[in-house]
Amino acid sequence: MSQRSAQIVRDTKETKIRVTVDLDGTGTCKVSTGIGFFDHMLEQIARHGALDLTIEASGDLHIDGHHTVEDVGITLGQAVAAAVGDKQGIRRFGHAFVPLDEALTRVVVDFSGRPGLSWNVDFARSTIGEFDVELAREFFQGFVNHAQMTLHIDNLRGANAHHQCETVFKAFARALRDALELDPRAAGIIPSTKGAL
Repeated sequence: MSQRSAQIVRDTKETKIRVTVDLDGTGTCKVSTGIGFFDHMLEQIARHGALDLTIEASGDLHIDGHHTVEDVGITLGQAVAAAVGDKQGIRRFGHAFVPLDEALTRVVVDFSGRPGLSWNVDFARSTIGEFDVELAREFFQGFVNHAQMTLHIDNLRGANAHHQCETVFKAFARALRDALELDPRAAGIIPSTKGAL
């Protein structure tokens, strides 16, 4: 693992989660949340974000997937924040447009130190397999709150909910990769005129 890696454990009465992330990985991924489609989306983050990612999660799925999905977002956000540290040398901003057949999503990120989510996704249906599409927003809200970043997600078009959701996660991964990439022209510099993020 690189120096830009972290492991976070979250243990509550609702969920037990362990996340390991390496920001300078190659997309290696091992995830198990008990929610098949969600695992598929987390794999998109690892592969297209070039993160090495391990997530082991067990939660109260007998109720529904809400606590598990939200808490994975929280824990992954904490792990990314720990791995990126004081943000010296990162590009800070990232954006991506990703299509999948008829669907197209734009994602823009800023590792600003200020949590904020702008979510503009109108899914074509309410579930994908066992996955309630409302939980996608909950995942990203948990992530931004704990990664301390601003995130804009706009699904520009799409008629198939699976395609829409997959473009959201893939575009997020690509934008995240761009923002966290080390800039050789800014080595040792925090990318802010304030001198801190």
